Amino acid sequence: MKLSGWAKHPKIDTKLHRPNNINELSSLVSSGDLIARGNGRSYGDSSVSLGNTIDMRSFNRLISFDENSGRLVAESGVILGDVIKTFFPKGWFPAVVPGTKFVTLGGMVAADVHGKNHHLDGSFGGHIDWLDIVCADGKLRRCSPTSDPELFRWTIGGMGLTGIIVRLAFRLQRVSSGWIKQKTMIAKNISEVMEFFEKYKSTKYSVAWIDCLQSGRSLGRSVIMLGEHTDKNELQKDQLRNVYPAPAKALMNISLNCPAIILNRWTARIFNFIYFWKAKVNQANKNIDWNSYFFPLDTIINWNRLYGKRGFLQFQCVIPIDRSRDAMERLLIAIAQSNTSPFLAVLKKLGHQDSHFSFPMHGYTLAVDFPANEKTFNLMKMLELIVLEYGGRFYLAKEACMSRHVFEKSDQRIDKFRHYRKKTGVASTFMSAQSSRLGL
Repeated sequence: MKLSGWAKHPKIDTKLHRPNNINELSSLVSSGDLIARGNGRSYGDSSVSLGNTIDMRSFNRLISFDENSGRLVAESGVILGDVIKTFFPKGWFPAVVPGTKFVTLGGMVAADVHGKNHHLDGSFGGHIDWLDIVCADGKLRRCSPTSDPELFRWTIGGMGLTGIIVRLAFRLQRVSSGWIKQKTMIAKNISEVMEFFEKYKSTKYSVAWIDCLQSGRSLGRSVIMLGEHTDKNELQKDQLRNVYPAPAKALMNISLNCPAIILNRWTARIFNFIYFWKAKVNQANKNIDWNSYFFPLDTIINWNRLYGKRGFLQFQCVIPIDRSRDAMERLLIAIAQSNTSPFLAVLKKLGHQDSHFSFPMHGYTLAVDFPANEKTFNLMKMLELIVLEYGGRFYLAKEACMSRHVFEKSDQRIDKFRHYRKKTGVASTFMSAQSSRLGL
């Protein structure tokens, strides 16, 4: 069958298997040329194999929870939203969440997801106690920072290329309510948005939406959204009646692929104008529910269909902190001059991270969505060269079309990862379409 990631590009011919237990999973490993897949929310071809793709959603049990430490033991096919639904009413929330709650825990490990609080709390891997992994020999191994630490560290951020994650133990954080105290600010340009990030670096959560179609003095004008968990005693009366609110019903469901002509440079300008104007007249501090703050796109079911049959591409890079300002200006100028249609652009500040193969580094990360077409492919090549010039790297969970040459220039850790995969015998067993394309 043909299978793709969330961005619907590229579509890969693969054999799909859905094991129901460890024995079935172990027997599949012996066939080789396989990769594990969760809920299919990575954007490109990282969770699809040219051979065998293993659907892990049958491994979906919550196993145990320690109410003193907040440690949850669960299977890798559990959906993040189900963790939130189960434990948020009890006052516990994941320490790190990505931009959607429809990812699996195993996918969160493989991509080592980061959130709006990376500058303070790091990525998901920093909150994991141990992992159970089916390795190339079909056997189940438990690893942790102290037991088989190399397997543990290469698996976190390793994009499923060290084995199949079956179970994990990770820590939730205690929060006093399900409301977020949001402060919204307007930045006139990219320099000002970075000044705001530095000024409010002690705030728990921070993210900026960028209007990528601006130029000149307005290059990188942004809406910045800061957030803190609201204490229970700060809630209004109506919020006190619902301290941990359930997510509101979805605003809409995109049931069919939209015509590609709908998303063009003019509709992008209209969308950006409305978004910026709305934020400008609503800058007052206010409490908003957790779902609206962390997962705004989840309110539109199947929003990827807005991009039509060809799907979309996301460009996401991170630039070292001392080069971020100049690099971001170069990237935004290239996007503004490209005659493409960027609809969603997000800027975040990342903190220090010392990891084997995870994406984050101390700096700024920019993520931009484009319709998949020839203009976008050409632009991607230009943006990649700028990132290389400033010593940045790319997020494999979002990447879909980078060349092996660019990838090898972007990350000095690649040779060590290849050596580990070859040494442990996993290189010929665990392979995705992405790893084959990039030579991992």
